[in-house]
Amino acid sequence: MRLFVALQLSAEVRATFAALLGELRRTDSKPRWVQPENLHITLKFIGHVADEKLPPIYNALAAIPVPPPIAIEFHGLGFFPNVRRPTVVWAGLQLLPELAALAGRIDNALAVCGVPHEPRPFAAHLTLARLKETRLSDALRAQIENAQGRSFGNQTVRDFHLIESKLKSTGAEYTTLRSFPFTAEGINQ
Repeated sequence: MRLFVALQLSAEVRATFAALLGELRRTDSKPRWVQPENLHITLKFIGHVADEKLPPIYNALAAIPVPPPIAIEFHGLGFFPNVRRPTVVWAGLQLLPELAALAGRIDNALAVCGVPHEPRPFAAHLTLARLKETRLSDALRAQIENAQGRSFGNQTVRDFHLIESKLKSTGAEYTTLRSFPFTAEGINQ
């Protein structure tokens, strides 16, 4: 099974991004736009694991000290790796130390289960689209660049989730396998 750890979006934030995705899709339908129900903030991509590794992964994630609820603000749009050769369109969010620390604790806990450490620094974002061609239409590029300072709302997260991803011809299908609530006495490391 193919797994990742993520934060879910509130219904309000998801609706805001659904409207945005509609606007962007009307401008250019070529990118593979993410379905609004699949939007999430990835904390750790695990990849393919054998079924027998699932219990140790559950235990490792359940043992992670987590912070108190985290308030997240979504703002701006951009490209990975850069505007000249984009392969991903993303929405940004304020990178809070608590969020980066949580991603680091998840990465360290899963390393004990044989999941390789993430070699890149944590970059909090929502993937909105993947591009096969790195040439964007001028209209889409301008629309995204004009939204760099745009706010898309905020939410408070109170749990993280282990999610299975099944890749299908119609797109990815996600199933939450287990949720891990933040504790009231969480830590701020």
